[in-house]
Amino acid sequence: MTEIKTVKVGNIEIANDRPFAVLAGPCAIESRAHALEMAIALKELSEGMGIGLVYKSSFDKANRTSTTSKRGVGMSEGLDILAEVKDKTGLPIVTDVHLPDQCAA
Repeated sequence: MTEIKTVKVGNIEIANDRPFAVLAGPCAIESRAHALEMAIALKELSEGMGIGLVYKSSFDKANRTSTTSKRGVGMSEGLDILAEVKDKTGLPIVTDVHLPDQCAA
């Protein structure tokens, strides 16, 4: 029998034998105000439905197919915004990285 793997993000446990949880948020951080507005709204919805929530948004969408597409606010500002979202909402946070050196931040 295969062992069930559990991934813990903050206080949320994600596994086949755990309650349903979602990772949700805007694809890319547009602004501080927008990120906070979305996090608060998602938190209210998830709490109302009894669903675990991990907030996810990207500081840089480097994988865009168009060179003229908006990519995000950048790593420094983006991480600052995500920290504020965590502080103000208590939600666990994840983001994506595109280069190994971004993991050092």
